[in-house]
Amino acid sequence: MSERPAGRRRRPRGRPRDTSTPAGFGEGPGGEQVEGRRAVRELLAAGRRPVRTVWLAEGSSPSPLLDEITGLARAAGVPVRFASAGRLEELARSAAPQGVVALAEPLRAVPLAELLARPDAFLVALDGVTDPQNLGAVARTAETAGASGLVLRRHRSARFTPAATKAAAGAIEHLPVAIVPGLPAALDEARRSGLWTVGLDADGPTSLFELPVADQPLVLVLGAEGAGLSRLVRDRCEVLARIPLWGALPSLNVSAAAALACFEVARRRHA
Repeated sequence: MSERPAGRRRRPRGRPRDTSTPAGFGEGPGGEQVEGRRAVRELLAAGRRPVRTVWLAEGSSPSPLLDEITGLARAAGVPVRFASAGRLEELARSAAPQGVVALAEPLRAVPLAELLARPDAFLVALDGVTDPQNLGAVARTAETAGASGLVLRRHRSARFTPAATKAAAGAIEHLPVAIVPGLPAALDEARRSGLWTVGLDADGPTSLFELPVADQPLVLVLGAEGAGLSRLVRDRCEVLARIPLWGALPSLNVSAAAALACFEVARRRHA
């Protein structure tokens, strides 16, 4: 019987080739490897894309959520396989997958026009956000606030890596994503479709909490930390809104800013 070369570990079957770049960029939204219990549960429950395999760590403590994942997978005919904690750690690409990794078909982007056609459109657009963790957190916030879609730039924008899917906690299974060649042109198209374009900007003349168009169809645009909105994107925004700050620090993390802005819009829309 032949032996495996010393120092090499056999990868679990079903692991896809890693074609993602370190920063998580790409043409499509990504999302083919889903990690974390809540994210995998939502992947299976939503049933919107094929799931190839669910991997579970051997010896995990009993959990109703793990039982639900196993039941949903088997009901859908998805193979459930087990691996040691070390083997699962090799398969995982996020820091703490919670003993669960699923391999699925990648997310499919939807046309921007489809998102703009909704009479109650509430879109969140990201201008140059390159941190997958922030992308995932913003997606989770947007979905729970009732946003109808997420808009990402084709270039220099994070995608749904395993770290992002875990941070999103299943939101990507319910929140449509559009990938656009350029955000300025997308905002022009949104205006022609009857949506307001609202950018969060530290120097905006309007307070977020006095936003006059919050209950109207709109696109809420958030920029990258530090750089903020690019000049062309800022010029395309009909309203620039600021989050009032009273402390010593000049700004919020983009995911915290998204939470405040999305839920202020949701509050006004559901008042």
